[in-house]
Amino acid sequence: MPGPTLIRAPPPNPAKSVIENVLELTPLTSVAPPGYLHKHQVGAIDRYRKRQTITEPNQHRELWHPPGARGVYGGAVIAQCLSAAQQSIPPPSSSNGHAVFLIHSMHCYFVLAGDSAIPIVYYVERVRDGKSFITRTVQARQKGKCIFTTTLSFVREGSAGEKTINHGWDMPSDAVVELEQALGENNGNTDTDAEELGVQGLGPFETIRLPIENNASSDIQSKKTRQWVKARGRISSADGPQSHLSALAYMSDSYFIGTVARVHNLWRFSSSEPKRNQAKVKDHKMAELEEQENSEADRQNPRPSVGIMVSLDHTIYFHRPREIKADEWLLSENESPWSGDGRGLVFQRIWNKRGVLVASCVQEGLVRLAQDEPDKPKL
Repeated sequence: MPGPTLIRAPPPNPAKSVIENVLELTPLTSVAPPGYLHKHQVGAIDRYRKRQTITEPNQHRELWHPPGARGVYGGAVIAQCLSAAQQSIPPPSSSNGHAVFLIHSMHCYFVLAGDSAIPIVYYVERVRDGKSFITRTVQARQKGKCIFTTTLSFVREGSAGEKTINHGWDMPSDAVVELEQALGENNGNTDTDAEELGVQGLGPFETIRLPIENNASSDIQSKKTRQWVKARGRISSADGPQSHLSALAYMSDSYFIGTVARVHNLWRFSSSEPKRNQAKVKDHKMAELEEQENSEADRQNPRPSVGIMVSLDHTIYFHRPREIKADEWLLSENESPWSGDGRGLVFQRIWNKRGVLVASCVQEGLVRLAQDEPDKPKL
């Protein structure tokens, strides 16, 4: 079904990939009269017309609501914030010495769960335009409330000079072989877990999940989860590297905080989930996920199960923006150095298929176990 928007969204562009259509935004200040916006939003336009840009997604379908999640898929909001900020960056011109600025980091906080049935409006504030760095903040709002906020920094290409220091974490040596083996075993078909993520019934990206490294170890922090990801189809060249960077931001949230549950071998999809969550997902999908995780042995010797798991913050460092091709296979490796006090921390490294470390990510999330119900007094 079409996603909620303040104005009618244009039809999907067949010349663009699924993920580009999912992340397409419309500037509201140029196409929507003030009457289309909330009262306080109109004031924001009047005060910050030169410093602030307001956009909304061209949603052709509701944003994906993952099974058991409290809100929309976080990667979609992260990526749309990046897309909105990128639209505010001055293009190369004679006035700025034909400078090209590309994203190098974004620091995000999830404030409230996003509702897929309510329009999301993105507010971009131009914090600073410097010679080497440009800073932006973006707020995603629904019904006037901030649900997500991020600060982004863009760096001028070539500003470091000719002499630089360079090093990067090596990609696991067996990763490409495992990818080719997985593609061969599946005749080139990847999983379809993300079918509901995009428009026209096609997921924006494909994944191949690899076995957990050191899964039998009792040393939780030595375990690593890996997956290969790539955008479905080919990303157009119309927007240069920007579309690839937004696509990577979208995919970076896939199975991210879930790493904590995987390395602890927790039940993530169980019938004990709060009913308010179950109402937001399809019964058959939840039943399928439960069946995949809950073997007969598990039923006889129950494992701890997740009571609530949500992302709190998300950071992305874009090391090599020009070498990120999101429509080619990228390896994501996750590890969790710490969990405690109902929270977990995950580090993620992303390489392209040539073994170049193109991005690093960090996420902390709420990971609380389902608690035993107290015994009821007997009569």
